[in-house]
This record gives sequence, C-alpha cells and structure tokens, in this order.
Amino acid sequence: MYKNADEARAFAEKFKKLYHDTDVKAAICAPFTQLETLVEAFKGTGIGVGAQNVHYEKEGAYTGEISVPMLQYIGVDYCIVGHSERRQYFNESDETINLKLKALLETEITPILCVGEDLSQREAGHQERLVEEQVQNALRDIPAEKAEKLVIAYEPIWAIGTGRTATPIQANQMCSLIRDTLIKMYGEDTADRVIIQYGGSVKPENATEIMNMDEIDGALVGGASLDPLKFIEIVNF
Repeated sequence: MYKNADEARAFAEKFKKLYHDTDVKAAICAPFTQLETLVEAFKGTGIGVGAQNVHYEKEGAYTGEISVPMLQYIGVDYCIVGHSERRQYFNESDETINLKLKALLETEITPILCVGEDLSQREAGHQERLVEEQVQNALRDIPAEKAEKLVIAYEPIWAIGTGRTATPIQANQMCSLIRDTLIKMYGEDTADRVIIQYGGSVKPENATEIMNMDEIDGALVGGASLDPLKFIEIVNF
C-alpha cells in the first residue's frame, strides 16, 4: 500500500527508461488506484501491470471489492492471489483463493498464487506439508490446461518485510516441492510450464544467488520494487 497515481507515474517514467535489452519479464503489481495510470504509462514497453487482489464474483453487493471484469477493462496482465498479508489480515481462506483463481483463469489475466509458511510452522517442521496443502487446495478442480498458465510464488511469511531471507537452498527446496506437487497433480509437462518464483526480502544484494538456483524461475519483489533503481538491479541480475 504505497504511492498515489502521480508517484506511480513518476516511478513508471523512470523505470521504463532503465528497462531495455533484457529477456526478463517484469511487471508492477500495484494498488487499484494506480492501475490505469501504469497501464497507460507502460504501453508498448513490454512491462506488465498487475493487481494485488480481486474478488471472485463478476459483480454484486460486495462494497469495496473489485471484480475480474473491472481489471479486464483496465487492461491489467497479472493479479496476485492469496498473498500472505491477505491471508493474515483479511482472513482469506484456501476456498476463496480457489474461487479467485477460477475466475481469473477464465480470462487472459495471469494469476500469481502465493503460498508459504510462518516462522512457527517452519520451526515445527510443518512447512512442506503446509505448502503442499496450500497448492492442492488452491488448485482444486482446476484442469491442467488452465493450471499451466499460473505463476506460483513461494513466500515464507517470516521473510517478508523482516529483512530475513530464506537461504537460496531453502528457497530452492520449497520451489522444488511446489513443482513436485504439481507433477503429482498434473504430470511433468504441465508442471514444467508453471513459473515458480521466490518472494521474501529479495533485494539487489541477494537476487543473483537466489535466481541462479535450478528450481527458481523468478522473484516476487516487495519493498525493493518501490525504488526503480533497486528494482532494475534485480531485473538485470
């Protein structure tokens, strides 16, 4: 929850001057009030725009919510679903996350599904079971031809905004677990098409080591993405 529309426009103007000659896909997932500004600012650059949340119904008496058709009208490319802060502060359940994924997968908007454990769950050794269940529950009744369009971000809650980062080996192990879960659900061909990211205090200082791990396809960047100079360093790892 950062930046107003003017600040977002200033960010976009600076970032798109820095973003060139790269084969890395980059997108900014912003608050709803900035989405139209960013779609317009990034037009023709190859830089994507995403929402941070969405409701699963197309319309109705859901005051304060934003629907998938509303996002389609703006022209966004991505939408985050099930971010740990949505789960923690707004009581999002696996069931509502599943409904949101189904709604988005009826469109061309790519969902970014977030999964991950908190510190107590990791210290108890429950992280693998928990993340596997989160993936299975989120993708319940979603067929392979739709599931392969997903991006999944492993974001250990204990590493978000804390300055603590999962080691590259820990992150790689959990991303591998997610891939194995997808293989069990859908087979290797589908699992290989899903982009699996790591998120949790990713910054220029650690991006290269994280991104060079075999099972990690990308990064879901938090605080470091607010500064275009830091974000482009990560993009150009």
